Amino acid sequence: MTQSALSSLTLGYRPLWGRTRRLAGIQLYVHEDSGSSADMAHFLRTVDEIWSRQAPPLLISPQSRQVLCNLLEHAPQGSPWIEVRGDWLQQDEGIYELVQKAKARGLMLVWGGSLADVPDADAARCFASSLLSLPPEGAAGLPNAVRSSQPAKDADKEAASGFFASPPLNLLDGQMYQSLQSLELARSCLDEHEAAAVAGWPVADTMQAFRLQQPQPSRDALFRLMKAIDKEQSLDVMEEILGSDPVLAYRFLLYTNSAALGLRRGVDSLRRGLVMLGLGTLERWLADQLPHACTEQDLVPLRTQVVLRARLAEQLIEAGVSLDLQREMYLCSLFSQLDLLLHEPVATILRRTPLNERIFDAIVTRSGPYAAVLQMSQALESRDPAPIRQLREQEEWEAEDLNRMLLRMLSELKLGMPQAQA
Repeated sequence: MTQSALSSLTLGYRPLWGRTRRLAGIQLYVHEDSGSSADMAHFLRTVDEIWSRQAPPLLISPQSRQVLCNLLEHAPQGSPWIEVRGDWLQQDEGIYELVQKAKARGLMLVWGGSLADVPDADAARCFASSLLSLPPEGAAGLPNAVRSSQPAKDADKEAASGFFASPPLNLLDGQMYQSLQSLELARSCLDEHEAAAVAGWPVADTMQAFRLQQPQPSRDALFRLMKAIDKEQSLDVMEEILGSDPVLAYRFLLYTNSAALGLRRGVDSLRRGLVMLGLGTLERWLADQLPHACTEQDLVPLRTQVVLRARLAEQLIEAGVSLDLQREMYLCSLFSQLDLLLHEPVATILRRTPLNERIFDAIVTRSGPYAAVLQMSQALESRDPAPIRQLREQEEWEAEDLNRMLLRMLSELKLGMPQAQA
């Protein structure tokens, strides 16, 4: 029996964000495990079988020359986009020849490297796009760094201006950019230079930019839930919408457990809260949230990434567990990053709700039955395969099973999620 290619690989992912700050694609990191040689043609067939038509476009980023060469040699027309690292292309004529042949077969290739080292015109013709990284000094007069929480002193400003003693780099229109640390740079890439996508989001700088604003539920999520009530949609649909915004879900649990409602038992799940509250009370509560709802588009990637991690954690929980435990795992992951959105310690946040101790232990003390799943769902967001492999060995996850669960979760996503409401 032929061994599955997924059993010889370590996969990770990173979202690609478009100009509307919605999901524009998925970057899939592909590492070949030590001592193995994966059949990349089989890998591509497997991805094609799993990937749904509604899912975002896929950009495969090989993390070794061997994987890249195998993909370039065997990928048929219509395969996902493939990243080709610029330094490998420059150092290895064999890769350049494979790139030319792959281009001739109709493959969509993406050049990956520094904005300062973009390829010459002849080489650039082989690529449909570029995935560009920026140095700390940034580009277009904008440093690629997290803003300081303290006002810059004159001396600091003078030192910073030294970055631009030489002419600054200019951003290129219509390309993709990665690993941006500055929210201003991300805005410039997407809004002014019409970038095809930004890979990853400057989370730390976004948090710093909005640190003084009172966190509020997303207006889009509120509208979607109110529309679901009007259409008398199922409880499953309402629970899914409620869980699509971590701030809304948290506020909902606070409300359902408030003294004003006087419910006899603590509400420790979204579904139980919906059942106990009733649609009329829920609709009135949602209407009360609307006047102060969040409309900041730059917060959408941050909130959506939290939801992606929760969806993955829900997939990773041991097969065969009850639906209630899957929902609890989802909530555990959803609330694990509330400190980013609410600007206070996560332990303080969680103590305000009657959530199961398993959730508190996994998030705060990194212990208990949910801890490994939570850690793995986080590790899979990275280019670094070491934490994934360590957890895989520690928890006795099979590589093929883990990779299939990741691909399945990603394939269930929808291009442009979360959908904006008018």
